[in-house]
Parts: sequence; structure tokens; C-alpha cells
Amino acid sequence: MENSYACFKKGVQLFPNPMFLDPDGRYRKHDFSMVNMKDVVHAYRLKSFSYKTLKAATQKFSEKNFLGQGGSGHVYRGWINLCTMTAAKPGNRHPVAVKRLKKGGAQGREEWLNELNFLGRFKHKHVVKLIGYCSEDMHMILVYEYMPKGSLEAHLLRGGTKLNWSKRIKIAVGSARGLEYLHTATSPVIHRDLKSSTILLDKDYTPQISDFGVSKFGPQGDKTHISTRILGTRGYFAPEYIATGHLTMKTDVYSFGVVLLEILSASGAVKRYSDGGDGDLALWAGPHLSSRLELHRLIDKKLRKSIQMEEAYAFAEIILRCLNQNPKIRPTMTDVVNSLEEVAQNTKI
Repeated sequence: MENSYACFKKGVQLFPNPMFLDPDGRYRKHDFSMVNMKDVVHAYRLKSFSYKTLKAATQKFSEKNFLGQGGSGHVYRGWINLCTMTAAKPGNRHPVAVKRLKKGGAQGREEWLNELNFLGRFKHKHVVKLIGYCSEDMHMILVYEYMPKGSLEAHLLRGGTKLNWSKRIKIAVGSARGLEYLHTATSPVIHRDLKSSTILLDKDYTPQISDFGVSKFGPQGDKTHISTRILGTRGYFAPEYIATGHLTMKTDVYSFGVVLLEILSASGAVKRYSDGGDGDLALWAGPHLSSRLELHRLIDKKLRKSIQMEEAYAFAEIILRCLNQNPKIRPTMTDVVNSLEEVAQNTKI
């Protein structure tokens, strides 16, 4: 596999090196003011791929290279020569993930542009890297770094590789750092659809936040929230967001609390009941999280013999704080990062 940075010495650079990233992947102050697509592409040196190149890179978007799909498009694996930015043979050169927008639909095009505008600015260890794009005729495509371990959801809920407690803590801390990075920008960013399926894992299980199609800049100046239509995924919605449409950074904190709950329990955000009904996992789990006697029943069976209960109690306490019904009482993501790092210090990662 080709080294992602091997071609920089030859004069090819995908991104400039702005002051976005600290050595440990934590945030620095930065400004993500919205500008038009041409400005983003020029300022951040995103590569413009032809449709022909991406079609060849994915073997004509073949079924065997299909990785998954979302509301706005399908994702395929492909291979690119980073030195020449041309298609490469399967298994050769640099693997990429190619998201192809479904034809038609104003919302899909809006989300495509939104993702380009946000990810064009981000450079962080825990945010997925956007390599380039294609906007040719009716074809709207984004090209990302390929995450070989797939989504967190796949490992927790769909029979992926077993995640031990140390890996889960690593994923929790890294994801929290990525969200902290977004929230502490000079122009803060609200992800708006954070969930276990939008947290992707590299070969070392380092998490990266993806899917910024419905993300928003946070409130500015004296504003306390953004009023907007409700978008996202059931099971991850903060109660005040459903009730009022008011979007804040604390909306993301609630969603992250649900992700932490999934990490601990290996249960989906929507719980199915024996009578055929369903409900939010967060509401069902509340009494279990707050009781030391009940907590053991909530923990994923694969973890029960290996997890230290004091660590589980501390982790559950963080979840409860994130899921507080009152957004003003929920912690900031910086608080969450600090609390999770304390748990991680007692876990061999």
C-alpha cells in the first residue's frame, strides 16, 4: 500500500499545513467561516477527479467494491495513485472511499456541498480526511481516506470484530476529542447527526468522525441556539431538539451520550421490546445506569467477565451526564474528554 504522504516530496500536496492540529490530535483555535465551493477547493487544495477516473478506480462502481449506503448516496472502495491522482489497480496503491450522490434531489445536493465545505477545512486525527471531489455533469462524488475497520456500529451491532474494553475506551476517547475539536473552533460546528455508524475506524481502531451533510455552524455572538428543522436519526435526538428545533452544541453532547451507551451495552439506539414495540435506548437505560446493582445487566455480555466494575461505574456516570434532560446541565465536550481520559488511565490501551 502506498504511503499517504510519500508523494509530498515530489510536489504533490493534498492539503496545506494550516495551524489546525496539535501533535496529539487535540484542537487548536481555528476558523471555519463558510465560503463558496471554489474558494474551499482553492484554499485547501482539494483534488478534482474526473468521473472517468473514479469509475475506473472503483471498477465501474462494482458491487464487490460496495461498502454501504446512506440517505444521500452509495459508498464504494477504490484505489488511487496519490502521485499522479489517477486510478490504480485493485489492491495496489492507496485505497479510498468514494461516495456517489444518488441522482436528483435538492436535499442530496445541498448535503454534498455542505460536506465539501466542512470537510475541506478539517484536518484532525479524529475527523475523516476528504481527499477530493468530482462535480461533472450530473455526477457529484466525494473521495475520502478509506477506513478499513468500517463503522463502530458494525462492530457493536452487526457481528464485526469483537471489541474488548480497551479498544472501546480508545474509540470513546478519540471520538470525544474529534467532537471537542468541532465544538471549540472559532466558528463552532454542530455535527447534528452523530451516531455509531458515522464513527469510522482505521486499521488501528483509531476513530474518525464522518458524514457532515447536515452539520451546522453553532450560534454566534449573543445567540444561544440555532432554530432549524429537525434532522438526524431517531434514538440520538436530544429531547429539547425534538420539542423546539433548537440546535446547540449540547445537542451533540446528548447524541454522544447515546454512542457511549452503545459502546457499553452493544445495543442499538432504538431498543426493540418483546411485545413488538420499541423505544429510545437512552430512556430505557436510565435506571440501569444510575443503579450499581442494575448496571451489570446493561453491560455487553462480551465484557462482563473482563471489565472492572469501577471503570464501568465511572463510564456510566459520564453517560448519565451527557444524557441529562436539561441541556444546561450536560457537560461540554472538553469536560467529557477529560472524564473519559481519567477512565482510560485505569485501562490498558
